[in-house]
Amino acid sequence: MKHNQSKLCTTQIENFSVKVGDLIIFEDVNFTLHCGELTALIGPNGAGKSTLLKSILGEVNHSGKLNYFDAKGEHLRPIIGYVPQTLKFDATNPTTVLDLFMACLTARPVWLCSSKFIRERVIKNLRRVKAEYLIDRRLGALSGGELQRILLALALDPLPDLLLLDEPISGVDKIGMRIFYELVAELKAAEDIAILLISHDLEMLERFADKVILLNKRVIKSGNVREVFQSQEMSEVFKRI
Repeated sequence: MKHNQSKLCTTQIENFSVKVGDLIIFEDVNFTLHCGELTALIGPNGAGKSTLLKSILGEVNHSGKLNYFDAKGEHLRPIIGYVPQTLKFDATNPTTVLDLFMACLTARPVWLCSSKFIRERVIKNLRRVKAEYLIDRRLGALSGGELQRILLALALDPLPDLLLLDEPISGVDKIGMRIFYELVAELKAAEDIAILLISHDLEMLERFADKVILLNKRVIKSGNVREVFQSQEMSEVFKRI
């Protein structure tokens, strides 16, 4: 287990920009993420939030640099975990949660894996999100909230330095949403992870976020929840929606 190191490790996003031809998706984005903190990324549709996460993952061509420094100040390549909005799959398929983990955690064909070893590893991962009882459940039989907890467990193996959550509770009911946020809060407290979360649920962010970044093609405002939510910039951005 990684222990919280007083928020000494940092991820610095420097001058990130994405352009498609003459179209600017976002430009000159700068901010710093600290381990042990949950930073919420908010903004209107089309602000560039999901593209920014994919840029950090290296899936979208961009300019700018990502610098990660551990608690000792060493410049390293961070381990990044990612939870998408949803997982596209055939709900009638008999694939189970265990099958999904086996396919993701090993490059070998599933039928050649040691089921005992993989099962123990999967149970350990699922225990982090209080979902070990779902190991043999079909993916198609999971609720939206249960599926997102499974994807969160997958994103935690290996344990990341930076965890990216792209609207992970979109379409999840209020109970599932609360459970998910509480799990993320527990992870933040127990593990030395910086978390960047896209969400439109401002009520939940008021309860759980340490910092907020308001993005609309560029960083419009950043700070703690109160500073951003009560800012003129916030009012102006969402007044247009």
